[in-house]
Amino acid sequence: MEDEQEKAEGKLETEAGEADSLRQALDEEKARAERYLDNWRRAEADFDNYKKRVEQEKADSSKFSNMVVIMGLLPVLDDFERAFDSLPVKLAGLTWIEGIRLIHRKLRATLEARGLMEIKSLGEQFDPAVHEAVTQAEGEEGKVIEELQKGYKLHDRVIRPALVVVGKGIEEKKGAEEVAEEQEPVTEVESVGEVAEEKSGDAPDNAG
Repeated sequence: MEDEQEKAEGKLETEAGEADSLRQALDEEKARAERYLDNWRRAEADFDNYKKRVEQEKADSSKFSNMVVIMGLLPVLDDFERAFDSLPVKLAGLTWIEGIRLIHRKLRATLEARGLMEIKSLGEQFDPAVHEAVTQAEGEEGKVIEELQKGYKLHDRVIRPALVVVGKGIEEKKGAEEVAEEQEPVTEVESVGEVAEEKSGDAPDNAG
């Protein structure tokens, strides 16, 4: 009777030990599975980021593929505009001048269709991201008061900043009374006779 009871107790202990081993093995497998799942999720996220980066690079490559050519044409636009600005009035209405203006407009329209945009400068707040200050002059502080060379963007990228003159403020003009106070008082010029008489009266009497 006792032997059977001992055998039963031994069997229970063995089964309990096996259950603990199985539970421990299951926990280890679960932990391993979670690590694998985390690694897989991380790899999937990295791959998604890689795909997005490649697609963005392809889009940028397509968008800015003509940038070098467009930048090379900007001086041509500058030359057109300088020529029109200095054009004598008597030539402005000639047919061949209008033909050149049409060529200029077509060139601008072609470049704008490919993403070229002129940067607004005159009267705008100075922005170092799109403006390059050449000098400062009297004018509204911080505002662009003169544009020396136009700037351009290609889509959302600055390809040439605008060269500008920036206002440094307006000096206050002094009132008439302040100017009068600063000036030295003007005295009447004495006549030569009066000066000579005064000097003779001041001279010591050496007679005698």
